[in-house]
Amino acid sequence: MGGEAVSSVEVSAPEPGVDVEAAEREIAGRSLTQIAWSRLRRDRTFIISSIVLIVILLLALLAPLITSLLGVDPYSLDKEAIDEAGGKPVGPWGGASVEHPLGVEWGTGRDILARLLYGLRVSLLIAFSATVLVVVLGTLFGIISGYSRGWVDGFLGRFMDLILAFPFLLIIIALSGSLTQRLTDLGIPEGNASRITYLILVLGIFGWPYLARIVRGEVLSLREREFVESAVSLGASTPRILFREILPNLWAPILVYATLLLPVYVAVEAVLSFLGVGVLPPEPSFGAMLADSVQYFTLIPSYLFIPGTLLVIVVVAFNLLGDSVRDALDPKAARR
Repeated sequence: MGGEAVSSVEVSAPEPGVDVEAAEREIAGRSLTQIAWSRLRRDRTFIISSIVLIVILLLALLAPLITSLLGVDPYSLDKEAIDEAGGKPVGPWGGASVEHPLGVEWGTGRDILARLLYGLRVSLLIAFSATVLVVVLGTLFGIISGYSRGWVDGFLGRFMDLILAFPFLLIIIALSGSLTQRLTDLGIPEGNASRITYLILVLGIFGWPYLARIVRGEVLSLREREFVESAVSLGASTPRILFREILPNLWAPILVYATLLLPVYVAVEAVLSFLGVGVLPPEPSFGAMLADSVQYFTLIPSYLFIPGTLLVIVVVAFNLLGDSVRDALDPKAARR
């Protein structure tokens, strides 16, 4: 016994029924992406809204194929489906039949289902394109403004205030004719091509300052972090610091803002088309269909309910998806 040192390490066996691998995975550190994805997979709201949006996007992308299989067209006039005297659809529910499942338009005989699918394409094209423009401009100017100091930050801040001070809806309506003609003079085809381009540019130009302010606030905090100071001390260039060090830490607020902005622009496009600033007839859109339905609503309520219901479904699905993504990317939320 004397002088002898006996060392022993006692390793306790795991308790019966305990999943060791699952416990190790729970203890192991996870990135924000892994945490967010694990939350989203368990979020029923996210799953349901994602399925709804996937179906809607497929309907919009496959609209030409679907209408050709059904034998309908959004532009063709079916005179046999309407009364020759007053243009009233023949049959109940706005002329609903096997050939026209959702009925036809009053006075023209155009198929409502086909116009609904093609109108969905126009609305989503404008909303997605404008959102991409907002994300690009807002992220770029927000990073530059937040990382810079002095007159650069002050100039960009006042420039954002100037854009936000304009009455958005009034400017779009007032400048629609002149700016659309200017786009046509620059080589964009006249008609709906120039009008759609105008809506995308105006929505993007007047929308980016909101995102830029969010990004700027995040960058003000990130620029004082240790990894940014280390990159500066190692002599990294400013573009590398902005887009290789800071930008990857901004995807969470950018993604959340983009998912919440999409339904807003879908609704805005419908409002602008309703006011006559959107696409020209006979090109369909949500707003144009709602505007046409007003004068026949008391006679055939389905004219208003069909496009209005689809518009509500699209907007609500995007909003629920955005809320789920925001909750999943919230670092203060309880981890599951």
